[in-house]
Amino acid sequence: NIDAKGKTIVCFGDSITFGYGVQPGEDYPAALAKIINFPVVNAGIDGDTSIEAVRRIKSDVLDKEPLLVIIEFGGNDFLRKIPLEESVKNIETMVQEIQSSGAMVAIADISSSIIMGDYGRELKRLSRKYQTIFIPHILGGILTDPKLKSDFIHPNADGYKMVARKVQRMILPYLKRR
Repeated sequence: NIDAKGKTIVCFGDSITFGYGVQPGEDYPAALAKIINFPVVNAGIDGDTSIEAVRRIKSDVLDKEPLLVIIEFGGNDFLRKIPLEESVKNIETMVQEIQSSGAMVAIADISSSIIMGDYGRELKRLSRKYQTIFIPHILGGILTDPKLKSDFIHPNADGYKMVARKVQRMILPYLKRR
């Protein structure tokens, strides 16, 4: 959907998108909005899994007239032991619904070489299948640096700025085509 006509970028995810551990406005969607100068909606919910996300896709994503939707799920699925196949199927459903609406999709991968490697491989496969933008290892360099985290997993304000820059690098070529 390179010719998408939407009006917003929707960041659709869990606590990483929501901005757990920082003040409002220090989350990665807010940081992204500042560096790309484009309306960005934060549709992140702390603790959300891909199961809940499928239920809220219409109200929290499709009704926001997205040009591009950045999907970031998997961490809570992993922690709650939701089978990988079910998580991937749910994300595939999201991709299909978003693309059917005419918007572009980016899949953000939170896996690292140590944790959730199977998720990363499956999300990359899904991205190739549906020709989405793939944003690998968005927490790379953050998970191993205590100065960039607010707790064991979540970035702090500087960490979320790093996430925003990684996302921006991957989506900017598609936004420039507009």
